Amino acid sequence: VAAALLSDHPEETSLRIGSLELHRLGQLLPAQIASGQFHCSRHIYPVGYLATRIYWSCRYTAVRCRYLCRIDEREGAPEFSVTVSETGHPDESFTSNTCDGVWRPLLTRIHKLRSSAGLINMFPDHITGEDLYGLTEPNILRAVESLPGLDVLKDYAFRPHALQTVSSARGHPSQSAASHPHHHTHLAHHHQPDSLAQSAAPYSKQYSHSKSSQYKRLRTEWQQNVYLGRSRIQGLGLFATRDLEKHSMVIEYIGEVIRNEIANKREKLYESQNRGIYMFRLDDDWIVDATICGGPARYINHSCQPNCSAEVVDVDRGRKIIILANRRVEKGEELTYDYKFDFEDSGSKIPCLCGAPHCRKWMN
Repeated sequence: VAAALLSDHPEETSLRIGSLELHRLGQLLPAQIASGQFHCSRHIYPVGYLATRIYWSCRYTAVRCRYLCRIDEREGAPEFSVTVSETGHPDESFTSNTCDGVWRPLLTRIHKLRSSAGLINMFPDHITGEDLYGLTEPNILRAVESLPGLDVLKDYAFRPHALQTVSSARGHPSQSAASHPHHHTHLAHHHQPDSLAQSAAPYSKQYSHSKSSQYKRLRTEWQQNVYLGRSRIQGLGLFATRDLEKHSMVIEYIGEVIRNEIANKREKLYESQNRGIYMFRLDDDWIVDATICGGPARYINHSCQPNCSAEVVDVDRGRKIIILANRRVEKGEELTYDYKFDFEDSGSKIPCLCGAPHCRKWMN
C-alpha cells in the first residue's frame, strides 16, 4: 500500500475505502521522527498525507460533499488542513495544528444543521479528526506503521494485528524483494538470499514441482501468516500469526529491482537524507531497493540461528525472493533469517543483537 501511495502525483494514484479516497500516504524523515512532533501514543501523522472524505454537508441536510484532508509541515510541526468542495459554492479551507482541531468547527456546524432539521444525531463528540482523515482505518493504519524509520518510536503503541493487503488503482508492485535497515547498509552489507541449489533437500525434492501453485496461494494468503510487532531483537519485527509448517512459504519480499549502478547512487542519496536503507542483493547485477516501496517482510530481523531462510525462486516467468520456514514455527514466534552479510575486518564490524545461544556476535 505504502509503495503505491508515495507518489508525487496524487491525481494518478488513489485507494478507495468506503467514503474515503486516499491519494497519498506521505512519509516522515528521520529529523521529523526524532522531533516527536509528528506522532502521539495512538496516531502517526505523515507529512504529505492527502485524502478525500465524502461526508455530510455543512450547508444542506441530506447532502454530502467532498472534504480534502492534508498534512503538511509548518515550523517543525504538522499542519492539518481541510478544504470543503461543494457544488455551487467556492472552496472553503480550515487549518489547525491538531488533526481533531481542524475538523471540530466543521462537525459543530454539521451537528447544528442536522439538529435544527430534526435529523438523527451524528454524535460529533464521538468522532475524531483522525477518524475522518482515515488515520484510524485499519488498512491505512498498517500502511502508515510500515513506513521506513518508524521502528525507532518508543512511545507509540503499534497495533499487533495481522497485516492486510489493500488493492490500489495501480495494483501491487510487480517487482519482488525487500530488506531491513538496522544500520547504514553499504553494498557489501546487502542481504544475501540462499539459492535453491543450497536449500534443504526436502524442499527441493518435495516442493519444487509445485512452486507455482504455492506462490499463487502465498499471494492471497500471506497476510494470514504474519503480523507486525515490537521485536525483542531490535525495533519492529514480523511474527507468526499462526503455526507455520517447515518448508512453507511465509511471505514474499517486494521492492524495486535496480542495477548495481543505480543502487550506488540511491545509497548515497539515502545517506545524505539520513534515511534508513532497505536493500537486498538479488544476484551479482541486481539489487532490490525496498527503502521507499518495500513490503512488511523488510521488518524481519537477523538471527544467527534463524527459523526462516530467504531464497530466490524462479516462478511465473520471474525471480521472486521468498521467505520460507526452515523449521516448524509456532504462533506468536518472531520470524528471523540470516542476513548473510559478507565478512569484513574489525573496523567495519556490525554487532549482532539476535541473542541466539550460538550467536556469532557479529553480523559481518
